[in-house]
Amino acid sequence: MKVRRVLRIVGLFVAAAMASGLGAQSSPTTVKAVQLTGLPGIKQNAKGKLSVENGNLHFASGRMTSDVSIGSIQDVIAGSDSQKAVGKTIGTISMAAPYGGGRVVSLFRRKIDTLTVEYRDADGGFHGVIFTMPPGDAGAIRKELAIQGAHTALAAEPARDTQTPSGTSPKEQRQ
Repeated sequence: MKVRRVLRIVGLFVAAAMASGLGAQSSPTTVKAVQLTGLPGIKQNAKGKLSVENGNLHFASGRMTSDVSIGSIQDVIAGSDSQKAVGKTIGTISMAAPYGGGRVVSLFRRKIDTLTVEYRDADGGFHGVIFTMPPGDAGAIRKELAIQGAHTALAAEPARDTQTPSGTSPKEQRQ
């Protein structure tokens, strides 16, 4: 009887710890991405999963995989862009619409994130890889890379000081 009571208490304690996050381990950040160019052994425009795990930036597309060591990363740049929402065959066929109606279709765009990673290989050669992914995902990957030690240069714009130390603007000082 006492053994059951002890097991219940221990079970409740473990469940409470898991719910509060004490027993939870952080899972690797994984996102769907398209590798436009740059990874050795991976075809251009390959769709796959991009993750940060075990000290590597890991991209897997089908049976092909490629890893970039976080220690070799020189810079990580995350940005946003847009691409045509209608493309390939449908986009080409729509150009034949009368009175330029097909050109209107090319105006529809969807937002994407871009992630550019600059790194050095084992021989010291400089390389770069470009990924596209759904909006919001590039920032998460960049943050995870920075947490694990990748070199990232913040693209912070220097603050413009419109006031001089005396409290007047430069224009007022010239007059």
